[in-house]
Amino acid sequence: MTTLPNKKLTGSFVALVTPFDKTGQVDFGAFRELLGFHERNGTGAILIMGSTGETSLLSPEEKKAIIVETAKMKTAGMPLFYGCTGNNTDTTIANVNFARDHGADGAILAAPAYICASEGDIERFFLDVADATSLPLGIYNNPPRVKTDLHWDNLIRIFKHPNYVVHKESTTRVGQVAQVLAARTDVSVMCCDSPNLGLVVPTMSLGGHGTANMTGNLAPAELATISKPWTGYAEAEGFKNAYLGLLPLLHYTYSAINPVAVKSLMKAVGLPVGDLRRPLTNLEGEALAKGVRIIQELGLDKRYAYKIQPLSAIAA
Repeated sequence: MTTLPNKKLTGSFVALVTPFDKTGQVDFGAFRELLGFHERNGTGAILIMGSTGETSLLSPEEKKAIIVETAKMKTAGMPLFYGCTGNNTDTTIANVNFARDHGADGAILAAPAYICASEGDIERFFLDVADATSLPLGIYNNPPRVKTDLHWDNLIRIFKHPNYVVHKESTTRVGQVAQVLAARTDVSVMCCDSPNLGLVVPTMSLGGHGTANMTGNLAPAELATISKPWTGYAEAEGFKNAYLGLLPLLHYTYSAINPVAVKSLMKAVGLPVGDLRRPLTNLEGEALAKGVRIIQELGLDKRYAYKIQPLSAIAA
């Protein structure tokens, strides 16, 4: 069994892509390389097999292998969480406990997709899973993906359970974030990095603990700055400068359904991620070249020594 130290998760919680090799199989060597890249650049924690990790396109056997193999790669400074939501309560409990037994630091759960369950049923789902495990858990409230949308009353009741340590909010409701923070629960309150939702600024200004993001796959140090909790003027000023500067990339990574834009651009700059799994396809031509230009204009190619082909070849 693995338990987190008695300390809140803070900073940049990056939802990692799942790298595939040229044959379309999971590339564990690339996983190790990507995890090292994040640890060197200030990422606070990693989520493996979230929506950015193409989790719904992985087989049950692949999911188990990913947990077993990547958990061997973890270090003390960067906890590894896993997306463990199943299609029902019992399957989710089994997934969570498999992760616990094979070295995971925690699991992130969303409402099971497609069933469009009521808020009351999903509140009970989260509590039933927490009662059945000792693994630290987080909730991802993401109604665009799963239909169910938890109110802050549901969330605050759930967060009284000691196994819950993270809340990721993906609505536009600043008031909901404020209510959860005002309740002084013990969870780390984070939000997604979507510039369209615009939740990052109010979340951090109200005392949020960081962001659970996908753009950190490409700009980990910048997202670490954006995700640093505010303790005074220096963090607020650093946040403002980093956030406003990175807006072009944030908009780009959300320009196509997650993770199409981010993974396509990662491959284009030379990161070892492979292609998206069918039926998803990589961006090409001008759509991809636009992202590469943003990387170059922000100087990220030099900062991270990205290996970029000539734009004429990418846009062809």
